[in-house]
Amino acid sequence: MLCLAGIILAASPAHAGKKREAERALYAPTVLAQPVAPPSNGSIFQASMGYTPLTSGARATAVGDIITIVLVERTQATKSNSADTSRDGNIGLTPPSTGLLSKLFSASDVAMGGQNGFTGKGGATQSNTLSGEITVTIAATYPNGTMLVRGEKALTLNRGDEFIQISGLVRQADIGPDNRIASTRVADAKIIYTGKGEIARASKQGWLQSFFSMISPF
Repeated sequence: MLCLAGIILAASPAHAGKKREAERALYAPTVLAQPVAPPSNGSIFQASMGYTPLTSGARATAVGDIITIVLVERTQATKSNSADTSRDGNIGLTPPSTGLLSKLFSASDVAMGGQNGFTGKGGATQSNTLSGEITVTIAATYPNGTMLVRGEKALTLNRGDEFIQISGLVRQADIGPDNRIASTRVADAKIIYTGKGEIARASKQGWLQSFFSMISPF
């Protein structure tokens, strides 16, 4: 009963809504807080007010800057195996043709044979493709030049909502002059493509059917 109650609670709309809000909070845009004005020391150059080398142009390098990630994910895996074995065996003895034993045994009584064979084959193929673009913000920068980026794109369609979330580490050297970078250059990438609505609900099992699928021994 406790297991069934837990499944019902997890499938409730309120629980799903709270989970969605918690996930969206992780991918919220990073906004750099307004820095406190440093005391004037009479110098024209103030490093704390922000400094960008002339050679870097408008390339995103600071927390809160915007980067566009081009989704070019494509994976494909194929696996197959086969086995074929066979074995035959025969044994036969010729009984004596004269004497008392010739009356007790015939040729068919002392002949044996056996055969064993096995054939097996298996295979699996999987492929995934994801293309598009998503613009994210820099959430943190590190001394070695890498940056943590994360963001979300939400699309509201007439039959439901679609969400694309991404987070990972990028290098400043991999960012193009137009602040674009391929998703294949994102380290520790986490890409989530989900949706909600009647189309998403129709493609999922009901909570009761999911419960019996978990406890079914078949």
